[in-house]
Amino acid sequence: QVQLVESGGGLVQAGGSLRLSCASSGRTFSGDTMAWFRQAPGKERQFVASILWPGATYYADSLKGRAAISRDNVKRTVYLEMSSLKPEDTAVYYCAARVGQLVRTATQDNYDYWGQGTQVTVSS
Repeated sequence: QVQLVESGGGLVQAGGSLRLSCASSGRTFSGDTMAWFRQAPGKERQFVASILWPGATYYADSLKGRAAISRDNVKRTVYLEMSSLKPEDTAVYYCAARVGQLVRTATQDNYDYWGQGTQVTVSS
């Protein structure tokens, strides 16, 4: 079992920035694909970003240029830094892990473990 614990959500004004963190209990963290998804009220959960290793990062078009995903394998933590936030970025942000494989995938079903989510609210 892998536990993922997100933190860093909150209320921010439009145009502001936020950094989310996700701490993993996984022993194979460096070999795990890590990703962020989000779910806005009344909408399906959607892919935000994923990371295999530094330089192997992938983003949804909606956040490209405004988000940066990174990981610290020593701390077993993945980060999502978002800037120029818009009200439409308001959502619950979830961390996800595909354990033991480094593979580019934006499909929810390909991830094995999920965090409980952290709320991000962007006010206009």
